[in-house]
Amino acid sequence: MSASSGFFVDWSGNTRSTDDPGGGYSCDIDLPARYVAVLSKNGALVHEATFYKTLADVEKAGIKAPLVSGDHPWGRADEGL
Repeated sequence: MSASSGFFVDWSGNTRSTDDPGGGYSCDIDLPARYVAVLSKNGALVHEATFYKTLADVEKAGIKAPLVSGDHPWGRADEGL
């Protein structure tokens, strides 16, 4: 897998940057497959998503997901996140 800047949609329906996914997570990207693996600090896979190079590509796919920063929580407190 290779590194690149882009975007993906998280499990809460938010668009996030692969450069700053938040939650202490990091992204491993497979460009030919358009795949994002979101990994915990220990390297465990916590989320899989489609890779989008630009926000325009997200919109072109018909996805209406707000862009959030890395400090935006991945889940709700009642979910333990």
